[in-house]
Amino acid sequence: MSAIIKALQEITGNDRVLTSPEDLITLGYDGTPVLENAPLAGVIPADAEQVSRIMHLANDSGTPVVPRGSGTGLSGGSVPVPGSIVMLFPRWNRIIEIDEANLTAKVQAGVITADLHAAVEQRGLFYPPDPGSMKICTIGGNVAENSGGLRGLKYGVTANYTMGLQVVLPTGEIIETGNKCVKDVAGLRLTDLFTGSEGILGIFTEVLVRLIPRPAASKTMLATFDRIEDAAESVSEIIAKKIIPCTLEFLDSTTIECVEAYARIGLPSGLAALLLIEVDGHPAVVAEEAEQIVAICKQHRALEVTLAADAAEAERLKTARRAALSALARLKPTTILEDATVPRSEVATMVTRIREIARKYDLTFGNFGHAGDGNLHPTCLTDERDAEEMHRVELAFEEIFRAALDLGGTITGEHGIGLAKKQFLRTSTPDAKMELLQKIKASFDPNNILNPGKIIDSHPRCETLHT
Repeated sequence: MSAIIKALQEITGNDRVLTSPEDLITLGYDGTPVLENAPLAGVIPADAEQVSRIMHLANDSGTPVVPRGSGTGLSGGSVPVPGSIVMLFPRWNRIIEIDEANLTAKVQAGVITADLHAAVEQRGLFYPPDPGSMKICTIGGNVAENSGGLRGLKYGVTANYTMGLQVVLPTGEIIETGNKCVKDVAGLRLTDLFTGSEGILGIFTEVLVRLIPRPAASKTMLATFDRIEDAAESVSEIIAKKIIPCTLEFLDSTTIECVEAYARIGLPSGLAALLLIEVDGHPAVVAEEAEQIVAICKQHRALEVTLAADAAEAERLKTARRAALSALARLKPTTILEDATVPRSEVATMVTRIREIARKYDLTFGNFGHAGDGNLHPTCLTDERDAEEMHRVELAFEEIFRAALDLGGTITGEHGIGLAKKQFLRTSTPDAKMELLQKIKASFDPNNILNPGKIIDSHPRCETLHT
């Protein structure tokens, strides 16, 4: 191990290799509760060439490497495995180019998502993906997880804006995928394969993203309900009427109370649910769609529908929604945030099922999420020190994921599989598909060096040949 650390120092310099117990503790976990494991070392490469040299060293020595952005992931994707090197990118924060003629931006993988938002919006441009952790998460991490966000309903997710990548492969080669061309069908779309691969196929060093013109106008509104079913049915009808808001978010009573106690935005007590809705685009269209949405919510017995008075109030409401997880986390020592996802037409049914499952297992759940695209976030408030309760938590989430699958949904819409959902992926995925995933991983990473044990179980090719 000392030889590996010395070799890392020779590649990057002593000040870029972290070995103190204090540093290793902070690198041992991400945003996922319960999962943690201290690595052998952390390393901060200066450029792609150093990343490549580290990967060659890792293959030669059989040392696992775990790439890490800001550590905000919610599926254990950047939790180290024993004896691993955690690769960090805190100094990779340069926006290399904003190309207004081609509506693209090229950035280093460590650029903070909100910083990219601010930079392009100064030029009248727009980068839509806005994960809840956008003030601290990185573009490279967003690509690895194919992050979504509040604006995903109308604008899609990170994959819809990733045009090209500079990638260091697990075996150390540096490749570039994609380009600024709007249309390009020359060969397989490797950019799409890497996007959402959760750090098991390559390490991103530069990212080329697509931009769009900034919307000319927007309106944000808040609809409150005393029945959760009315809120869910409002969501379904808004979409059925072919209105696609920029944001269509749902919060249940537990989440509302926690958000109000945390953010003090003036929400009335006793609500069963609320919808945070934003429409954007041409001013005339925005006005018409806002009027239609108000009417739909009132038809479904909304207690009140209020429009934000100005941009500052709209931002305050959206910031409060982004604080839902932080607000809920104040109730119990352990907060487990998941993202069962169903077709939009099944949102009301899924909301009801989550409530029934919470009652069945006598657990406290807050439920919120991107109701407009069916991506709900059932959040269990518990205490990991209580083994009996944690067993009930596991059973509850098994039923929640099963319910999502029964409704034609999926076990994750944006958080990924990582370590946390491997067992659910195995039980919900046909054998032929799992074998294909393992073959893809083996073809990119024959020695199983890069982020091993995430998403799927795989083994070094040499080990496979000898078994």
